[in-house]
Order: sequence, then C-alpha cells, then structure tokens
Amino acid sequence: MRRLEDLTTEEINPAHSHIDELPVPELLRVMNEEERRVTAAVAAVLPDVARAVELVVFAFRHGGRLFYVGAGTSGRLGALDASECPPTFSVSPELVQAIIAGGPEALQRSIEGAEDSAADGAEQITRAGVASLDVVCGLSASGGTPFVLGAMARARQLGARTIGIAGNRPSEMEAVADVMITPITGPEIISGSTRLKAGTAQKVILNMLSTAAMVRTGKVYGNLMVDVRPVSRKLVDRAQRIIRVAAGVDEARARELFDQSGGRPKVAIVMHRRGCSAEDAERLLARSGGFVKAALADTPPSGG
Repeated sequence: MRRLEDLTTEEINPAHSHIDELPVPELLRVMNEEERRVTAAVAAVLPDVARAVELVVFAFRHGGRLFYVGAGTSGRLGALDASECPPTFSVSPELVQAIIAGGPEALQRSIEGAEDSAADGAEQITRAGVASLDVVCGLSASGGTPFVLGAMARARQLGARTIGIAGNRPSEMEAVADVMITPITGPEIISGSTRLKAGTAQKVILNMLSTAAMVRTGKVYGNLMVDVRPVSRKLVDRAQRIIRVAAGVDEARARELFDQSGGRPKVAIVMHRRGCSAEDAERLLARSGGFVKAALADTPPSGG
C-alpha cells in the first residue's frame, strides 16, 4: 500500500497555508475556488464514467444489481446515492445497495479501524449475495482502502463486474477494477480532508452513474422524472405536475389521471396520450421495456 504522504489527496496545499488567519468571507471564497477544480477533474474522466454506466445498464437489463462499497465519507456518499434511487425512479431498494465499513452505525458516526479489514470487505460481499450479473462500485479517495479492495476482489471472484472510483493515480484499486475512474482534484484546502474536493468529485460521479443508468433503462421521459414514487405530499404534487406537462392537460385532469393510474405518472401519460385503459397502458409499457416514447409509438395491445 502506498504511503499516505505520497498521495495527491494527502499533499499539503501551499496556496492555503494561512487559511486560519483569513476572515470568513475570504475563507469561503478560497474554498469555493478550490471546489471549482472538481468540474475539470470530472470532465477529464467522462469517457471512463461512460464505460461504467454501460456496465450498470447491462446489469439492470439482465436482472443484476449495483452495489456501492466504501468507508467513511466515501461509504456515506454511496449510501446517499443508493437511498435516493427508490423514491426518484420507483426501483426496488435491492437494485442499488450500499455497503459501508462498520455497518449502518457508520452512517452517523466514525467507526475507527473498520476500513482496515480486507477480509471484512470480502465477507460483506458474500453476505450480500453478490453474483455474476451484479456490478460492485468501490469508492476510496486514496484508492487503497483495504475494506474496499477486499470487497472488489471477492466480487470479481464471484464473476461480478467492478468499477473503481479513486482520487489518486496509480492506486491499488486499479488491479481489481474492470473500469477505473480517477478524477484528480489535487491537494485539499485542509490537508488530507478528502470529504472536500475528493468527496465532491465522488458525489458528482455517483450522480452521473445512477442517473444515466436510470435514463438508459427508461426511467425518464424527455427530462421528466416519470417513475417518481409519490410517497409524500411533495412527491404527489410533483407526480401530478409531471403528468400535467407530459400529457398536456389541466390540473383537474392530471389529478384524475393520477388516481386512475394508481399514482404512476408513466401509466397516466400513456393512458391519456393513447386514449387507453390503465391495463393497456401497462401492457404497452411492458412491451416497450418501460420507455414511454416507445410505448406511445407502439401499436395498441389486444384485450384490456
């Protein structure tokens, strides 16, 4: 394992050696300047992100799942992205899952030393039932977190595909990743605090990974979140507004379609645009693989 002092993310940033003397407005300005480097770092690895998206799309289309594995900030970012997929895209919580060193307790507080066991990382992959159709995405700012490396190595033994996201190059993660994504954001404004730029870059890439995969599997119509799960008052309102815009109807009709479709915007849109029942809309969507545009262009199914 590389020494911490040799990692880019651990270097002392000479440009900001006096931030402890800055007034708050100036401190915030220089922090914002550093965060702006994330955009360029992510732009440089977009081809790698695209390859990773294709792995996830293939998994989703063939019954596979996506697992995020990380420790500390990286693990919490994976858990955040996974937790947002079910309400946003109406997918099962099983489709995108997160494994964090130290278990669920580590989501709220640091579990010292949990990241140091490669054997525990491997065991968590086995317990999760990872199989050959799945994708495991390891997250580590250093690229050398033993828990994550152990998890990725076990995933490959089980036939799963692996994605690595790290903030340093080269890294130990490269040996266990089918696709490696390495946004180089440079030294942090507070030396070694990788929850800053390195964490921001990871969050941006996770946004891209899950969102692009959902778009490519029919969870979006135009740029509308048509598979939103209306589990709160806010989300009910959002679902009805989506129906109103996509179907070109007024608020009253949108509410009616919402009710008739069982609160499913996709079904409601196809019902109105095709002039069919909820059952026929469901059949059209099933036949089109869940893509609304394809369902609208399809011939009506018989029966229903």
